[in-house]
Amino acid sequence: MSFLRPISESVASITKGTFTRKFISLGRILSSWDEIVGPAMSGRAQPVKIHYRKPKSAADKPQATLDISVSSADAVTLHYQKDLILERINQLFGERWVTAIKFVHIPANSTEPDAPPPAPPLSEDEKEELNHSLASIEDEEIRKRLEMLGQGVLRKRNKRT
Repeated sequence: MSFLRPISESVASITKGTFTRKFISLGRILSSWDEIVGPAMSGRAQPVKIHYRKPKSAADKPQATLDISVSSADAVTLHYQKDLILERINQLFGERWVTAIKFVHIPANSTEPDAPPPAPPLSEDEKEELNHSLASIEDEEIRKRLEMLGQGVLRKRNKRT
């Protein structure tokens, strides 16, 4: 008995929120975060959300505010670099649509804001079935990525049940 479904059934539900503009934008910001705030601050501050404001008229452009989670002490440092951070973000996109930055407080001893609890490990049967399903994949890189996707799908399914 196979508990895996075809990828075509799972991909839509996994990625439906990911491919909207703000999630793609947040992903691009995350992937370039070291260059945006510098390596010293990239581990101490994280972009967490983008808020969009719709334009009031057709002539106006949409605007966005980026929420950055950071401790109070580091927020002071980043506040003085706010204009530079905005400029680097807008250079990344080629247009000025991120217009403001909001700092969201996290405790100084916290490593991640509102981190979800770790996912439970897969059972031995689930691991065996996943390995069996991917055994025919010759390309090692693709097989590893499909294995990660399969593990994520199984954990999400297990979380619901």
